[in-house]
Amino acid sequence: MTRKTFEHLLLKQHPTRMGAMVLARTPQGLYGVWFVGQKHFPTALGGTEAPNDALLCEAAAQIDTYLAGTRRAFDLPLDLTRGTAFQRAVWQALQSIACGQTLSYGALAVQLGQPQAVRAVAAAVGRNPLSLVVPCHRVLGVDGSLTGYAGGLERKRALLQLEQHHD
Repeated sequence: MTRKTFEHLLLKQHPTRMGAMVLARTPQGLYGVWFVGQKHFPTALGGTEAPNDALLCEAAAQIDTYLAGTRRAFDLPLDLTRGTAFQRAVWQALQSIACGQTLSYGALAVQLGQPQAVRAVAAAVGRNPLSLVVPCHRVLGVDGSLTGYAGGLERKRALLQLEQHHD
């Protein structure tokens, strides 16, 4: 994507107990939630800082309650228009994994009707632009091992542990 693509974004910096995050939105909805410095963090985000934008403030509040262990799901309008059709299908499928549950990359590929596409599914999961909100951290290796998380494996482990202790 070119820098021009990002000019319409509204941005908010948000500190969390797991590290600083950047939230981005378009007129259609929440477009990005990244840990600062994570793998695939967009380095050329254009846009306008909007620390008081209603949707970005609501997203920040929901992230805070999720990380505090009092929220199990996010209720936000999402803009999943970026990425390929395949990536968008994977990101949609991630939203069906309930809090406290996990799924393997292979099982996700089967769910998508593409059992031979495990590596492509894993790559799409890794490119998820909406960390936490679209729960890519709930996808594990076939043996249950923690593999790949753009925000780092320590965060992935902490998020999964947090979800095991949700009320």
